[in-house]
Amino acid sequence: MTLETPVPISAQLGSLESAVQSTLSALDEHNVAKRIWNIDHTVWQESPTEIENRLGWLKIAEEMKGTLDQLNHFAQKVRDDGLTHVLLLGMGGSSLGPEVLSRTFGADSEGLHLEILDSTDPDAVQAYHDSLDLEKTLFIVATKSGGTAETLSFFKFFYNKLHEKVGDKAGAHFVAITDPGSKLIQIASDNKFRETFLNNPNIGGRYSVLSYFGLVPAVLIGLDVAKLLDSAIQMAQASAAKVSTDQNPGAVLGAIMSTAAKEGRDKLTFLASAGIDSFGDWVEQLIAESTGKNDMGILPVVGEELGDPDQYGDDRVFVHLQLPGDTSDDAKLNALGEAGHPLIHIDWDDKYAMGGNFFLWEFATAVAGHVMGIHPFNQPNVEAAKVAARKAIDQYTESGSLPDASPAPLDGEALLEFLEQFNPGDYIAIHAYVPPTEETSAALNDLRLALRAKTKCATTVGYGPRFLHSTGQLHKGDGGNGMFIQLTSQPDQDLDIPDEAGKTDSAMTFQVLKTAQMLGDHAALQENNRRVIQFDLGQNVVGGLKLLTEVLP
Repeated sequence: MTLETPVPISAQLGSLESAVQSTLSALDEHNVAKRIWNIDHTVWQESPTEIENRLGWLKIAEEMKGTLDQLNHFAQKVRDDGLTHVLLLGMGGSSLGPEVLSRTFGADSEGLHLEILDSTDPDAVQAYHDSLDLEKTLFIVATKSGGTAETLSFFKFFYNKLHEKVGDKAGAHFVAITDPGSKLIQIASDNKFRETFLNNPNIGGRYSVLSYFGLVPAVLIGLDVAKLLDSAIQMAQASAAKVSTDQNPGAVLGAIMSTAAKEGRDKLTFLASAGIDSFGDWVEQLIAESTGKNDMGILPVVGEELGDPDQYGDDRVFVHLQLPGDTSDDAKLNALGEAGHPLIHIDWDDKYAMGGNFFLWEFATAVAGHVMGIHPFNQPNVEAAKVAARKAIDQYTESGSLPDASPAPLDGEALLEFLEQFNPGDYIAIHAYVPPTEETSAALNDLRLALRAKTKCATTVGYGPRFLHSTGQLHKGDGGNGMFIQLTSQPDQDLDIPDEAGKTDSAMTFQVLKTAQMLGDHAALQENNRRVIQFDLGQNVVGGLKLLTEVLP
């Protein structure tokens, strides 16, 4: 199956070919693509709740073309004022898109250097504080709701640090991106923010990368935003209502991924050319949070080193995102195809094809939701972990201590015993509530490869609490075939979270917040009868990870 679209797609489906063709016929018979463009909520459910006001992403690229002069003027003023760095404070859809754009394009000769803070680990927060010249840094406070606990905690911490240096001029170093009516608007006004961007409210967080949430950071780093949007618009036109279903790239991709999942191949494994490999981090949230509910789901597997065919079970579909001239994975991918694993190849002309791929995967995910009979725009299981975390914080407020975590002994035997529970078709998710450093990431990668070698299970790694806003929905909402390894650490020094911006009073620290979030997710996993084990790595995170890795034969 081959599609000549703005981003050429080809697929080797093997035994899935007939089932995918049947799905495409059903999509065509029910005019699904046309109905999506017509904002027909019955594509997914009878009630319009969280659907009619969640499809703004369909036309957002065209809408944002009209804001380019405003965005470019804003970025120029920031540069003229001598600011050189940007630290985006956000979680989930507010931060993953900007992170991917930053890692893919970096900053041009005139652009600012962009970093993302989405970890409540106190060592991570302190590292950004120590590495940045705060007086030359612009802080983007990005939250759709205006009430994201982590984001507001970051804001209060850095606002106070800047206030100590520049007094009431601190607000000029802050920009807000939020929805109309959110409480962040008042916070921004009270603290004299440089700018507040009000986003189209009819877009969910994970579909918001082509809105202000993605484009404000993009223009600051010097990206050619018009070119990125043009790529998205071309893909939207290729997926338009008038295009036949079997030539509609979004419909075809959605049909493949959903049909494969229904046939037991629910581990969508991403491989990408160097330079665009961070795209998987964005698409991971989109697919996991959209499809992981009602006891089903598609698990995106990103960042897992490509292995030989005998290292995989029959629950995989491989997606290859390929830049021109890159043949580095071709031999292994050919071997996987010959072994019967379905393969999807998506060719990118250059990095700016990312704009088209943003839209492609959004449309495909919406189509997959229809095929799977799920609502792709809500996240019903996310709130349970938040409620449990708030209970833990309430206990801390009342008694001065959090509930006991009860981690397993860090001796390896507990891990081996835990792994005895795995079954074919399971996956193993590592939840790492630890500082996100390069050394730690390398050690986590070694652990996940050792786990895959022992079990042939798909493996994922997520830093906490970041993953709670990405794959956390799927972990509680899918069919229960996940095994979860929670890892936590103790900071070199904890940091207070100010109760209010500009005030010194503090009732909580970042370590308390991080631990409460871990405890909340642990409780939510257990309430949903998930298999979960917890290890405390102390202050020697890498050493603890090596210990766990070495016990795996």
